[in-house]
Amino acid sequence: MNTTIRNIQLVAVLFVLVSTILAFVLEIREMYFNRSVNLADLLLMFIYIEVIGLVRSYWETRSVRISYPLVIAITALARYIILQDKNDDPSNLIYIALAILIVALATVIIRLRNSKYLKIDTSKANDL
Repeated sequence: MNTTIRNIQLVAVLFVLVSTILAFVLEIREMYFNRSVNLADLLLMFIYIEVIGLVRSYWETRSVRISYPLVIAITALARYIILQDKNDDPSNLIYIALAILIVALATVIIRLRNSKYLKIDTSKANDL
């Protein structure tokens, strides 16, 4: 049963990888036909690159490092701010900026949780 579930996961990850590469190629094609490259296009391509990195990390370790989705979320929120219409409510910009701050703080906390400088004893957490 575990082998079947693992194989389903690997097929799903392969599907995500192929879909992301296809979207990346289509985005390049769109930029080529439009003869322009916008900052929003570049940020979208960074999101694709991060998803590919997430897939590579999962394929190698069979687990998802939580920092990858957090970086993808920050990039997606930044892209949303850039694409925001000038007629939109300005308070939305503050909410999105706060969301970026919260995700960035979560990323820092997650990266520092195993830091020797914080002297956090993780042996008790592993016993649970």
